[in-house]
Amino acid sequence: MKKHTIKIKSDLQEINEVEKFVEAICDYYNINDSYFGNIIVAITEAVENAILHGNNNDKTKSVTILFDSSKKGISFTIEDEGNGFDINKIPDPTDAELNPEKKGTGIFLIKTLADEVVFSEKGRKIQLNFNITSINQEVYTSRKKYVDEYLKTKKKIFENKN
Repeated sequence: MKKHTIKIKSDLQEINEVEKFVEAICDYYNINDSYFGNIIVAITEAVENAILHGNNNDKTKSVTILFDSSKKGISFTIEDEGNGFDINKIPDPTDAELNPEKKGTGIFLIKTLADEVVFSEKGRKIQLNFNITSINQEVYTSRKKYVDEYLKTKKKIFENKN
């Protein structure tokens, strides 16, 4: 499961499809529950922001979620069809005096939960990177090789018994 993409309507009802998508990926990579919690919250927050703020809840628009994996970990890129925004103008939600409405809480949460967050295309695209040591491709490749060899041996033993 190197790359995979889903596209949803700008409808908060579609968040459950995103959750299923992320859960399937985390199951595939055997990501532990505590790290899974960070990933699911950050991704659903980013998708919710794309629906509500990026696409202004316009159901004729869509949100695209791209998954990718590498030796370093996994990443999710969320892209909306809105006009974008200036990340530098998002207020600090932890400053109750200057920001009593706590605007920007979603972005703050995403930045806190992901290992790296990259905004592009005037804020219409956000990439969330998660550096997961359990996704070491070299270890995976090595283990897969041993499993394949083991299964071949078992198959030969089984064939010889028949």
